[in-house]
Amino acid sequence: MRWTPHATVACIVEREGRFLLVEEMANGERVYNQPAGHLEEGETFIDAARREALEETGWIVEPEALLGLYTYYAPANGVTYHRFCFVARAIREVPNAKLDDGIIAAHWLTRDEIETLKPRLRSKLVTDCIDDYLRGTRYPLDVIQETA
Repeated sequence: MRWTPHATVACIVEREGRFLLVEEMANGERVYNQPAGHLEEGETFIDAARREALEETGWIVEPEALLGLYTYYAPANGVTYHRFCFVARAIREVPNAKLDDGIIAAHWLTRDEIETLKPRLRSKLVTDCIDDYLRGTRYPLDVIQETA
């Protein structure tokens, strides 16, 4: 059997000191995560980030920078995830947007509020990515080379 990592995207969206997080059901538990999900066949990383944010939060966002590439092994399912995490700007909320199955709600939370949720975060990448963002980590989007 060949080992295959899962390619995912996520967005750090900050507005007035609050971060956009998703409350969702995963493996039968209520957890919190950045808007994130799997890259679909034929999709660019940036387009996937836009799509996942909209599908999970009802917000249209625009990626402005690459925060980083993260690798996470999930003990719960034995899967290794390669996450392309973007810094994105909130454009606007779509009224009555239909959210993906399993999504409970979108929340704007401060870093301190997120810290209190630590036992219920989907993975340690939630705080790792926010902390990298707060440290000022940014890479230009053109560091990603994608061919159509």
